[in-house]
Formats: sequence, C-alpha cells, structure tokens
Amino acid sequence: MAATLALYEAQEKIAAWAVENDITLTQFHGRGGALGRGGGPANRAILAQPPHSVDLRFKVTEQGEVISARYGNPEIALRHIEQVAAAALMASAPSTERRNAEAARRYADLAEQLDEASRTRFHALIRADGFAPWFAQVTPQDEIGLLAIGSRPAKRGLSVESLEDLRAIPWNFAWSQARINLTGWYGLGTALEAVGDLDQLREAYADWPLFRAMIDNVEMSLAKTDERIAHRYLALGDREDLSQAVLDELRLTVKWVLAITDQDRLLQKHRVLGRAVQLRNPYVDALSLIQLRALKSLRSKDLQEDEIQDPRNLLLLSLKGVAAGLQNTG
Repeated sequence: MAATLALYEAQEKIAAWAVENDITLTQFHGRGGALGRGGGPANRAILAQPPHSVDLRFKVTEQGEVISARYGNPEIALRHIEQVAAAALMASAPSTERRNAEAARRYADLAEQLDEASRTRFHALIRADGFAPWFAQVTPQDEIGLLAIGSRPAKRGLSVESLEDLRAIPWNFAWSQARINLTGWYGLGTALEAVGDLDQLREAYADWPLFRAMIDNVEMSLAKTDERIAHRYLALGDREDLSQAVLDELRLTVKWVLAITDQDRLLQKHRVLGRAVQLRNPYVDALSLIQLRALKSLRSKDLQEDEIQDPRNLLLLSLKGVAAGLQNTG
C-alpha cells in the first residue's frame, strides 16, 4: 500500500515538473512477475497513472517469467500489446486524467491513513529482532541459490543476517514458494481495519482507479496463497510470534478484501482467472508438499554427503514447478 502510493506521488511530481518546464517525458517502468515487483495486469496499472505521466508514451522492461507468459504465444502477445496500447491511449485522454486527478484529491486523507497504518504494520514485522534468519528458516530462501538461473546471486554474503543481504527477486520468490506471498498483501488488512468505514472503502474501490487496481492485485495474490500450506512452512521456524502475526494479517486482509469487493470467495467475480487458479492449485499443492519434504530432508543433520543429491534435485524440480503453477512469483 505504502509503496503504491509513494510511486504514484513520485510520478505525479515528475510529470508536473515536465509539463511546467515544457519537457517531453517518457517514464520507464520495470515490471517483474510478483506484485512486490510491479506485477499484475499492465493495462489496469497504466489507466491508474497520474495525469501527464503517460501522454501517449509508455516504456517498460518486463522480466523473467513475464516474458514467456506474455510473449511466448503469438496470440497472447498480440492481445497483451493491444491492451497496453489501448490503455496508453485512454490514460492520455483528458477525461481519464481528470478522473485520476480528482480521485487522488478526493481520497488524499484516506491515502494518508492507509499509508501510515500499512507501513507501520509492515515495519513491525520485518524490523523485529531475528526476522531475517527466521525468514530463511520458513522459506526455501537459502536453497533458491542452488537454482542455475538468475544473473546475480540470491543474496550478498553466505547467510541471511539482515534484509540488506537480500536481493529483490529472491525475497519475493521465497515468499511465493512458501505459498504465503507476503510482499503482495502484508499490512493492508491492518490499514483497512484502521479506516474501518466499509462504505467509504467501497466508494474508493468504485471511484479511485489506483485503489481498485491495487485491491484487485492483492485479491489475486491472496487467491494464490494457501493458509494450510503456509502454516506448514511457518512451522519450520522457531518464532511463534512472527508466524502468528503473518497468519493474523492474512485472515484480516482476506476479510476486508472480500468485504470491499462484495464477494463470498476470492476471485468470485473474475471467472476466467478464478477458474484458472482453482484448476492449478491442487497440482501446485502436491508440489509444495513434495518441496516441504525435500526441504526438511536437506536440512536434516543426519543426512550423509552421498545422500544429498536426490533431495536436492527433488527440491529444485519442485521450485520450478511451483513457480510455473503459481505464476507472478519473481
């Protein structure tokens, strides 16, 4: 929540400066697969941009799994490019720019409240004593470095003693592998609870494109989260307080997202996406359970050197399988 609002404000100020100084501006967006790295439908994100931040120009770099998912099939690639082009045209229309500007002004106080509450909640978790080592315990963070992919090491140094040691891609990837997707929603439930006015939040969802796009993205992230499997990963750690904080926030966020979108279950109103996730999840569940078994075996002190290869290969295969099944992972 806080990152979304900070990015909007930064782009708004840059665009206003460019207009004031008669400069042709092209903002360059980096979009990964995970929501924590700019993931989600690009056309909705473009339509929620600040006035004059698009102006018929949209430059983007897409990374990793996003390239194969969006451009590996010619028909899907054409559809995606058409959607992005249409969104860039529509976002530059005076009516769209006026709507976004008016919504930003109208909901400025709500944005400030959401920003403060979500950031405070998120920082309370990641700045807790011992969080970084615990994170490495409850996710396959260390083991991700065994994959023969990526242009850089998963972390700086040999162990995770601080979040400063981590790089952005494995930080998101590890949480998705544990079926928690924490970077896509943690803190939002607390922020929505702090506001507490369901009518106002539903009104914002209907009238404020930035808020709607964010809630829809969070809903997708939550749909790919599995509390039962997440609980098994969290049990790998030795911090019940941190595990409980994660589970409590997950339930709170689901509760508010369902209330705001007026649904009984996640993705109820997104039939195609909801059906796709529903069909894939059972297969991903099986892979997650295999991964858990391999992870426990690899971390066992009783394992001999000549016994490591099989569980390691099994783990690496499960990492790739879970990523392929979930999508939006890195």
